[in-house]
Amino acid sequence: MLGLATAGARAEQLPLWEAGAGAATLSFPAYRGSNERQFWLLPIPYIVYRGEFLQADERRTRGLFHKTDRIEVDVSINGSVPVDSGKNHTRRGMPDLDATLEIGPGLNVKLLETGDRRTRMELRLPLRAAFASDFTYLRHMGWVFQPQVNVDIRDPLGNPGWKLGLLAGPVYADQRYNRYFYAVAPAFATAARPVYSAGGGYGGVQMIAALSKRYREFWVGAFIKWDSLRGTAFAYSPLVKDQHGVAVGGSIAWILGESKTRVEAAR
Repeated sequence: MLGLATAGARAEQLPLWEAGAGAATLSFPAYRGSNERQFWLLPIPYIVYRGEFLQADERRTRGLFHKTDRIEVDVSINGSVPVDSGKNHTRRGMPDLDATLEIGPGLNVKLLETGDRRTRMELRLPLRAAFASDFTYLRHMGWVFQPQVNVDIRDPLGNPGWKLGLLAGPVYADQRYNRYFYAVAPAFATAARPVYSAGGGYGGVQMIAALSKRYREFWVGAFIKWDSLRGTAFAYSPLVKDQHGVAVGGSIAWILGESKTRVEAAR
């Protein structure tokens, strides 16, 4: 039954750690609401660690502070890439957007789990402090609350070894955070870009689907993310040129080594 895990289900044993290297290609809006895109082709490390506290895989990296059968408390991490305003038509003449890091506690509540443990649904409630940096300074720039429903499916549609992840939820941020991305100060206003001061509150909806498979010697993965900014607290900013955005990416990595120590696979 959904919501009841079989007590005698056999736990999968996997290496404590795996390491490798590969490449990823990404295409995404320069920032949420931009109608201009960035394309990246870059090398990536492949690191999986299945420790009691530190856990890292192709989906996320986190520190797990507390865990029961239904509740987890961990560290949630997110962020964004820098934007060179000189190469962005909408922001030309404005300060660059530095890379951001969001970090804070997260509460995860298991909602459903099938008896064979192949499908799991959970509610994630992360609250993160956001920081901007050009790697010479670190500046606090507000708070983000991003409640999400996450569904993980192993062997979707009977395809052994594949993992399908589905994630959806709204974004809320304070005024300081929204101003960083969407405010236009008088010094940077133009006829096509009037002065604007963003408020805090609702920041749109994000939906993500990710598919991956770990073969004996390599790993492959791909994702697509749909973003809606309709009805947001900053929807009328002159920097918002597209209220819907799509990001896509794919990657491949070769497994170069793994631990002989085996641990129970995370659900």
